[in-house]
Amino acid sequence: MRRMLHGVSDNRTKNCLHNTQRIQTMKVFCGRANPTTGSVEWLEEDENYDYHQEIARSCYADMLHDKDRNVKYYQGIRTAVSRVKERGEKAIVLDIGTGTGLLSMMAVTAGADFCYAIEVFTPMAIAAVKIVEKNGFSDKIKVINKHSTEVTVGPDGDMQCRANILITELFDTELIGEGALPSYEHAHKYLVQEGCEAVPHRARVYAQLVESKRMWSWNKLFPVHVQAEDDEKIIVFPSEIENCPGVTSVYDIQLNQVPRSDFTILSDVVTMFSVDFSKQVNSSSTYYTANLEPIKSGMAQVILSWWDVDMDPSGMIKCTMAPYWIQPTSNDVQWRDHWMQCVYFLPNEEPVLQGENVYLTAYRDEYSVWYKLQKARNEEDKKDAYVGSPLCSCQAHLLWNRPRFGELNDQNRTNQYIQALMTVLEKDSICLCISDGSLLPLLAQYLGAEQVFTVENSAVSHCLMEKIFKANHVGDKIKIIEKRPELLTASDLEDKKVSVLIGEPFFTTSLLPWHNLYFLYARTAVAAHLTDGVTVLPQSASLYMMVVEFKDLWRIRSPCGTCEGFDVHIMDDMIKNSLNFRESKEAEPHPLWEYPCKSLSDPQEVMTFDFRLTVPQQTLSTHGSVNLLRTGKSHGAVLWMEYHLTADISVSTGLVQISDEKGNCKWNPHCKQAVYFFSSALEPETPTDLPSAITYAINFNPKTGEIAMSFKSLS
Repeated sequence: MRRMLHGVSDNRTKNCLHNTQRIQTMKVFCGRANPTTGSVEWLEEDENYDYHQEIARSCYADMLHDKDRNVKYYQGIRTAVSRVKERGEKAIVLDIGTGTGLLSMMAVTAGADFCYAIEVFTPMAIAAVKIVEKNGFSDKIKVINKHSTEVTVGPDGDMQCRANILITELFDTELIGEGALPSYEHAHKYLVQEGCEAVPHRARVYAQLVESKRMWSWNKLFPVHVQAEDDEKIIVFPSEIENCPGVTSVYDIQLNQVPRSDFTILSDVVTMFSVDFSKQVNSSSTYYTANLEPIKSGMAQVILSWWDVDMDPSGMIKCTMAPYWIQPTSNDVQWRDHWMQCVYFLPNEEPVLQGENVYLTAYRDEYSVWYKLQKARNEEDKKDAYVGSPLCSCQAHLLWNRPRFGELNDQNRTNQYIQALMTVLEKDSICLCISDGSLLPLLAQYLGAEQVFTVENSAVSHCLMEKIFKANHVGDKIKIIEKRPELLTASDLEDKKVSVLIGEPFFTTSLLPWHNLYFLYARTAVAAHLTDGVTVLPQSASLYMMVVEFKDLWRIRSPCGTCEGFDVHIMDDMIKNSLNFRESKEAEPHPLWEYPCKSLSDPQEVMTFDFRLTVPQQTLSTHGSVNLLRTGKSHGAVLWMEYHLTADISVSTGLVQISDEKGNCKWNPHCKQAVYFFSSALEPETPTDLPSAITYAINFNPKTGEIAMSFKSLS
């Protein structure tokens, strides 16, 4: 599954609108982005709130729709049970992380005598009990609502005896990120017999060395060219940022959506390490080294990685996460969102020559993997030692996530801001920038503003931007104010009135596209410090909406009904109830460049926010309809913001273009778009009559900064 909590929040918190924390038995405090303050606030919620959020935004539906995964598990379970039976033994199964109980039901159907199904998440364990009962397996499956490390074995224990078949699904995109290794280690010591059968039987982690300017731009900052009227200036970054190894956390993405033109393969695929799950597993930190012979000369920058599992000892039943160029003979690579592919960044780029031996080392602890490339292996180098995980020393990787790095490196985007600034700046302009860690103050200073002030809300962003300004010799020309906008005083601005207010806008707490409307609230807070004829850039923002059909993303919210012959309607109902639980009805953020879709309607501007004015006092409401121009299943509406920097220069955070007559869409790769799934379109029994239009009602509440919406199909 996508990494949730390691390192900086990337699009891997894509389905998590809120963080939850149970403080007392009957209270849950929810960390929620507040667009009116630009900060995360902790709110007390109903005791069931975090359960509903966990279920509503989970990957359970995606896993149940993963036909390849389910079929391979079923085949592996059948062969494991058969091998035990052939030895004349009873087949006793331990299923760790049972979820719906699907794998346990497969085991019993395959002839297992009894299954112990472990599930730590209480609502899921309750659902598993009901699903097992519904399918008639209650007499042979015992659901245990505990963490596997708390399970006891013995006459009075949770398990009467040790199991001789171990079935697990504890993997994430990185294989080990959900604690698979310590769970296996404990299970072999205390819960299963020596020499047990295991499904999966083994896993292998693969790596491939590539050069990719696009991927490298997600981890390092490139010089920014600023073309002024009379000359060109270049924004550079401190060597501290250039030499920083970054953070350990993997960048897990749908690598199948990255075109081959975006990277150059420098090596063949190598197996970095494997794990035999049928034997004792050691979760201790370690490392593995592979010899690589580059097949092409280039700059080694990125390691692409994925894994596969053998469901049986012979390796005949294989489930792989390999990307499309590794499976060229496969007509249809299995789509899944719970397991994807990994992008790892080398600490620094290294030139490699075709045919020259290099050595790639994968280091791991219990939960993470990281890589290091060595050019030669002399006697001293051969004395390998474990190298701890890299730590960000420059603070940039702590402040900005990977998509933000890509955004700052987008020269075309920067050029739009340069052009807009050139049209509004005068030699006597007093500028104030309100955005988190933005380069706009540098651009304004380079383009001739008399004085530039910038507001930074945190000490980290203050420190980082100060380093960047000093590296460009403007440390004394741009004043950083570490205050919230509403706390600004005239003395902070040296008793000057601001004639140009600028923002991208970008704020690190924003999750949904309209959360960056915090700029409007900040603009209102500093109104007393603005001149009467102040120029605001961007001058306004528009909320756009478009109805789409997804190629695959719909699966994460679609009911399954039956899975490999087992009735899982109870799980469907559980997810549906949680989706109907208040905030879960909201649109959710997704980076749509990873999820192909086609437009069924034209993009429609549905609401506009004028930054030249202060926050409206009344709710903004709009309603209307969009006609469906193409045939397809209306899975949902996509919403995004477009910022109008000037009257004729705009920057879109969503749709970049509709690329062909079929309606295939190209999306801004640096931003998440908001997706509102239509529940009716996700039901498998939906009538075949396709709607001709979709009506909408959208409301912006200025007190909360949130946007509520509803949609209805018209035949």
